[in-house]
Amino acid sequence: MTTQTAGSPPKAVSRPGDRIFAGASIGSGILILASLAGVAGFLLWQAWPALVAPAEQITGGKGLVAYIAPLLFGTVYSAFWALLIATPLAIGIALFITHYAPRKLAQALGYLVDLLAAVPSLIFGLWGVYVLAPAAYPVTAWLADNLGFLPFFSSDASVTGRTMFTVAIVLGVMILPIMTAVNREVFLQTPRLHEEASLALGATRWEMIQMSVLPFGKSGIVSGMMLGLGRALGETMAVAIILSMSGGISLDLVSNSNPGTIAGNIALQFPETSGLGTNVLIASGLVLFAVTLAVNMIARWIVSRRSEFSGAN
Repeated sequence: MTTQTAGSPPKAVSRPGDRIFAGASIGSGILILASLAGVAGFLLWQAWPALVAPAEQITGGKGLVAYIAPLLFGTVYSAFWALLIATPLAIGIALFITHYAPRKLAQALGYLVDLLAAVPSLIFGLWGVYVLAPAAYPVTAWLADNLGFLPFFSSDASVTGRTMFTVAIVLGVMILPIMTAVNREVFLQTPRLHEEASLALGATRWEMIQMSVLPFGKSGIVSGMMLGLGRALGETMAVAIILSMSGGISLDLVSNSNPGTIAGNIALQFPETSGLGTNVLIASGLVLFAVTLAVNMIARWIVSRRSEFSGAN
């Protein structure tokens, strides 16, 4: 019979369930890493013929960089404007749900916002073409007439409305649910004592939000933005349906001179492409994969920094 010495910590009992759970967790993590590495390896393998091919054999005859650069610009450009539209809306909706709306109304609004995430991108694309694009033309025409000195509205507005302006609005609506959900959860985690202390010192509800809620949720807001950006970068069908792609790099939001996006270009060109053209499209997909992976890694890094914040709950 063994006796435990005084002051020594008790030994943890190893249960079969604990070992099974630990093994399953480790295996799942390894499986995710292996899947990610497999996707990256497959894309690199399929894109290699395009990476080493002469410039004149690449679609357009100017080389792989010249082919992908306008598409990458259009992808990042449309996602940037979508993020610019969705960020204040997501913060405002999340603040209203968590700090202003009555409980029943907040639950209903939260459900409706989450329901937007279940709408297929094809539906958003059809809505953008048949509803938003015609309605956007008067707005884009006014912007072109009155703000034409800005490079974003320097050309005549497209009568069809199938422009980067419409795409940015549709993408902004599409990324709104995930950004609102992240902001809502972060705002609800604000230490209650911080909020009550601000109110006890005579602050109004908005001043309490400025002093307690927003500083606490700053990193959560940024991480929500990055997650929304990752979704906007990879969107395919809505962009392919709405955008009238003309190629090239252009800052104009209201004209027919619209740069394409990588995902939209792949969706439109892949069924009719073969041989080296397929490798070129996969090479552009490899670039998109790298960009979205970097965005999501930055988002996870920002989320992990929230653990540095400590406060009473």
